[in-house]
Amino acid sequence: MKKWGLLLSFALFSFFIILPISQDKIEVQKYEQHREDSSDEKVAAENTQKIELTEEQIYQGNLLLVNNEYSIQQKSIKSDIVNLFTNKELTKGYGLLTNEIELSAEIADKFSVMIAAAKEDGVRHFVITSGYRGLDEQANLYKEMGSDYALPAGHSEHNLGLALDVGSTQMKMEEAPEGKWIEENAWKYGFILRYPADKIDVTGIQYEPWHIRYVGLPHSAVMEEMNFALEEYLDYVKEEKSISVHVDGKKYTISYYPVSQNGTIEVEVPANGQYEISGNNVDGVIVTTFS
Repeated sequence: MKKWGLLLSFALFSFFIILPISQDKIEVQKYEQHREDSSDEKVAAENTQKIELTEEQIYQGNLLLVNNEYSIQQKSIKSDIVNLFTNKELTKGYGLLTNEIELSAEIADKFSVMIAAAKEDGVRHFVITSGYRGLDEQANLYKEMGSDYALPAGHSEHNLGLALDVGSTQMKMEEAPEGKWIEENAWKYGFILRYPADKIDVTGIQYEPWHIRYVGLPHSAVMEEMNFALEEYLDYVKEEKSISVHVDGKKYTISYYPVSQNGTIEVEVPANGQYEISGNNVDGVIVTTFS
């Protein structure tokens, strides 16, 4: 099993946290760190460029907050939704409850990678019971099941293509090795358990050991270490404005940018580096750079 290292350093404070993460334990140490001097800041400025985004970017990406309060827009739905039954290359290592299950092809591929890792640990009885749902399907489900068991159309993560329900062919997920493995390891592959038992007051949703959501690294690693639900994580990034993270040898910088009064968002990105941009589906975007 790979060993993971996570380091968070806060730009506005004089310390950073080293978080060596393994499968078995997490250790935290704090060390004093001095602010970057003016020459460091000058070099950083020379290596970045400013670009302007439209307000539409708020509603696109892997970090969208979708719940009872915030609904999706048509542009929020992943563009690569496919039927998994007819794309066998995306279903290696796990089963499907029905031949009608759909999901983002990208997310299905990442899920397959995670399931291959679980198989190496001797956990192998996974089945996808639900994936992407269109708005009409969600509306019918809400009508049939009611608010205690479903969310209105547009307010479910299943309407994005980023979320899926995962079961075990052997027993209930809350009792199955598959459920325990997901809860302990999904974050290493960019997935989160979206509705944990200790976050009901935050998410407003009862514990669902079967519902996972893709947010990507390094976000899932920070959420795991800080014990954040998605709502808490997005608030945290917004409050801090910018944080730096080291995960498995890669350095990431995660920055929040709000939409301006004229409906545009000016962000800084590497002039020659890699970066990803995701809206939060509320009021701004999160830029993640990595090297």
